[in-house]
Amino acid sequence: MDMLCCFNSSEISGQQISCTSGKGRSTQGQVTFGYSLVKGKADHPMEDYHVAKFVTMQEHELGLFAIFDGHLGDAVPAYLQKNLFCNIFKEEEFWVDPGRSIPKAYEKTDEDILSQTTDIARGGSTAVTAILINGKRLWVANLGDSRAVISRGGQALQMTVDHEPNTDRATIEGKGGFVSNMPGDVPRVNGQLAVSRAFGDKSLKSHLRSDPDVQDITIDINADLLILASDGLWKVMSNQEAVDIAKKIKDPQKAAKQLASEALKRDSKDDISCIVVRFR
Repeated sequence: MDMLCCFNSSEISGQQISCTSGKGRSTQGQVTFGYSLVKGKADHPMEDYHVAKFVTMQEHELGLFAIFDGHLGDAVPAYLQKNLFCNIFKEEEFWVDPGRSIPKAYEKTDEDILSQTTDIARGGSTAVTAILINGKRLWVANLGDSRAVISRGGQALQMTVDHEPNTDRATIEGKGGFVSNMPGDVPRVNGQLAVSRAFGDKSLKSHLRSDPDVQDITIDINADLLILASDGLWKVMSNQEAVDIAKKIKDPQKAAKQLASEALKRDSKDDISCIVVRFR
């Protein structure tokens, strides 16, 4: 367990730089991945963090992939990068029932963030995580608007739910909050936050949710690739457009860099983070 929790910075890299990229492969070599992170045009440090690596645990090979898109600072995404996967695998039922264990670990991690004495929870973060077990079973979970899209036979299939305020409006209002819809702006929880589920955000937490949506899928011969990305990509590109771009490029690092480059060309102003996983 310690091996998993003590991530090597060269493998996950905490970003406070304008851009970074990298790649790797599974032990068997069949599954490859690449990532690219580019700082947006906003006048603040990079707030996107990621995880992309393979580890071996209990004789299983696990591909661990995640994007954490922070807001109001980078403390929460940095915490998630170091702790979220560790907490998932601390759940004793993970190997028996991942669908139950992953949400429990998400909510426990959020409780840990909210209880930190350093008050890192003033800010917050989205999350999209993917766990590939032995190259055959994929478990995806998300909070917020970071998204996972899988390509099956070249067709894009979204595996996550965009948690926008209007999606969870009934829950927000039931907890005493409200959703603003100001002209020229996106819907916001209490006029502030553009997502309805997130880690952290202590001041809004009574009106937010921290339970993720979870989906799983068998990686069969039809599965081509997986894209995880922050909304800096998805604001300017459809799921199918992203798949079409990535599918043409065999090297997943080059594919991730191309996706980020295309998002910049389309005038995306947010931080752009992208991971491409090729299954064959």
